[in-house]
Order: sequence, then C-alpha cells, then structure tokens
Amino acid sequence: MIKRLLAIDGVMAICSFRDDGMLVEGYGMNDEMLSGFARFAHSYKRLVQGNADQLSMFTQMSGWTPPAGWMVEGEGMAVASIGNVACLVDLTQASRNEVMKELEEASHW
Repeated sequence: MIKRLLAIDGVMAICSFRDDGMLVEGYGMNDEMLSGFARFAHSYKRLVQGNADQLSMFTQMSGWTPPAGWMVEGEGMAVASIGNVACLVDLTQASRNEVMKELEEASHW
C-alpha cells in the first residue's frame, strides 16, 4: 500500500517499519539502504517522543504528546515520518503539506 506514496512529486523513497525499527516494506532504494533508513526513522521517532515528553513535563502544558509526526530538512532534501511510515523527499519538487497529509493517511493502513 505505501508504494503509492512514490507517486507524490518529490518523494524518492518510502518505508514502513516495526516498533523495533525493522523494515516491513520499502521502495525507492536497495534493501540495505531501506533497512538503514527504517532504523534511522525509528531512532528519530523515539528521540522526538522523548523530547515531547520532556517538554510536556517541564512546561506543564498539554499538546506536546504524542507527537503527530516529524520532518527534518537539509539543503533541498528532507525526511518525514508519521507513525511507522517514513519518506525521503526532494524539497525542490515536493509540497510539504501534501507529503505530510499522505503520510498521515498511510500511517493508518
């Protein structure tokens, strides 16, 4: 099902991963790179969750957790994830809003 996300302009690779970071399904890279990508996305998801938990605790404000997703941008490229689905994006071709909207939908499949 996640393969259809490759049809979004700018999406170069996509993967889904288990709660332990192991690759479930992926497209757009070779298997070794997809496994590494899944482990990266899993690790970053855990980091974001930990930071959100700390913000909630220190500020005593609600709304930090659970995080809805994340996007990390570099020069012209980004990695975005919601749930256990992540994608590599060429920002010169992609709409951030469209990517996140489609990831949100895919995270519920």
